[in-house]
Amino acid sequence: MVTTVRTVLGDIPATELGATDAHDHLFLRSPLLPGQELDDPVRAGESLREFLRLGGRSVVQWTPHGMGREPAALAALARGTGAHLVAATGLHRAAHYRPEPLSRIVGTAAELFVSELTEGIGDTGVRAGLIKVAGGFHGLDAHARQTMRAAASAHHRTGAPIAVHLELGTGAMDVLGLLCRELDVPPQSVVLGHLGRCPDSVVHHEAAEAGAFLAFDGPSRANHATDWRLPELLLSLADAGYSDRLLLGGDTTTPDTPGMSHLLGPLRSRLELTLGESLLEQIFSGNPARAFALAPHRKG
Repeated sequence: MVTTVRTVLGDIPATELGATDAHDHLFLRSPLLPGQELDDPVRAGESLREFLRLGGRSVVQWTPHGMGREPAALAALARGTGAHLVAATGLHRAAHYRPEPLSRIVGTAAELFVSELTEGIGDTGVRAGLIKVAGGFHGLDAHARQTMRAAASAHHRTGAPIAVHLELGTGAMDVLGLLCRELDVPPQSVVLGHLGRCPDSVVHHEAAEAGAFLAFDGPSRANHATDWRLPELLLSLADAGYSDRLLLGGDTTTPDTPGMSHLLGPLRSRLELTLGESLLEQIFSGNPARAFALAPHRKG
């Protein structure tokens, strides 16, 4: 069966993704990051072209609704560079929004997500290909539960994968318990983000055994156990038979984040010493083609 990924310029065969940054942001705005907005199309284009120069092909954007996604600019960048870009719908943690507009959105979030996946974001006609939600610290707060229920409903109606921000890398099994066991989302349609921020191998293996994709997506962050623990974490999972579950991303959140260029530059060179080229090819190209493909879905 030929599977497809929904990019900002339309659906493409999943096999065309090529080397993929599985979690990043070309545009991002949050009240938690005042003065550190990613809102410069010229700079975004420079970052994207450098990623392509290093051998990249596709970038999956995890910027959700209300956080400065700039869908028209993403489409222009995709046309201008030839990169495949995937945009997100969804909602982040409540702290990333002003209370009043968030309260109006949450109650009808499932309809919003479906609309942005099938009709387009605003009046741009650019469709999202991913649903982004977020857990709480070591568990799920009320906002997380409400938005994940909306995400599950939208997944069942569209087949779109669900990407989950794990706060400081925690709460993975709580997320899978809600989405997969309670709400019947197939685990292979769930991408768990930020696992490297909490380098707990036991939890990583449990999540991989459950069938979810595991995104290690915060390289270059000296304040997290990311780069220096990453080779051993990935190798442990690969040796246990979970090499087909692994993803890597840059997660550029502020202008000073090395992000995409670090991912395919220094980080890839370092990982080759431990993992080898074949496994890295699977992580960068083979696995994203399955993780971000639209799944068969229920109607209505």
